[in-house]
Parts: sequence; structure tokens; C-alpha cells
Amino acid sequence: MQSSHPSQDPAPVVPSPSSGVPDPSSAVPVPSPRTPGAPAASPASLVREFHLAFGLDASSTPTEVSPALAAQRGDLLAEEAAEVAEVSVGGPLDRLAHELADVVYVAYGTALVHGIDLDAVIAEVHRSNMTKLGPDGRVARRADGKVLKGDHYRAPDVARILRGQGWTAAEA
Repeated sequence: MQSSHPSQDPAPVVPSPSSGVPDPSSAVPVPSPRTPGAPAASPASLVREFHLAFGLDASSTPTEVSPALAAQRGDLLAEEAAEVAEVSVGGPLDRLAHELADVVYVAYGTALVHGIDLDAVIAEVHRSNMTKLGPDGRVARRADGKVLKGDHYRAPDVARILRGQGWTAAEA
């Protein structure tokens, strides 16, 4: 597994209000300014920044990880999904938004640990999901509203995407 850990830059230090001298105990990160109208950073880049800043695993090519690390990532995902389920019906909406963001954050972190470009995998799954729409524009739905696979559905080829990212047949 290829991991990367950057050198640690100290957080900016805020001057003490009483003396004007920087107080290291009150160091707070200062967000980088973003040009108005510029696109926000992608979830993948934000999570990579977090992993590198905190010395967490970050692989650059798809790879298997140790069973212990895989189990830890699975537990984190289950914990976050349970929190979404807890607030999805009763809210409040701001907590639901927070928990949904946590699920995405942990999912991207799990992909990063495994060296998976999750954006590319999501694009492939999206391509596949769009084939559920029939050529006549009709959508088949289950009674609860779930969109069903029709005759024109084509499954995602995630293995092809991972091979394009450097995944080898030996790991398949």
C-alpha cells in the first residue's frame, strides 16, 4: 500500500487579546480564502487534506488494506449511517445535513485508504443508473417509488474503472 504523510505545518497562531503576543495554546486554523464564484473544493480533495494533515492512510492506487483497517473503516461507515437513520425522519434538518456530510466524508476517506478515485466510480455508477431510463423515456418504479432496472439497463463496470486507476488483475 502506498501511503503519504506530508510534513506538518503548524496552525496559524492568534495573538492574545491582552498582550498582542501570539498565544500558541489558542492556535486556530484559518480557512483559506476562496475566490467568490470559484467552485468549492471537491469532497475527495478535502478528505485527502484531512488524512494527510492527521497522518492517516492515503493510497494513490487501488489496493487491499489490512483486515483490521478494513474493519475499522466499515465500523466508521456503519456508525455514520446509523446516525443518518436516527435523524432522517425526525430531523432536525441541520443535523440530518451534518450526518449526511459525515457519511460522505467517511466514504471518501474509506475510498482514499483503498486508493480508489471515488469520483470516477460514482460517474460510472451514474452512467449505469441512467440506463434504467427506457428509450421511450418511461421509468419503471416499484410501489415505494424506487426506480427499477429495465431491459436497457447496463451494469456499472467498476472493475474497468479501477483498472484504469492502476488496480492489477492480481488483486482482482
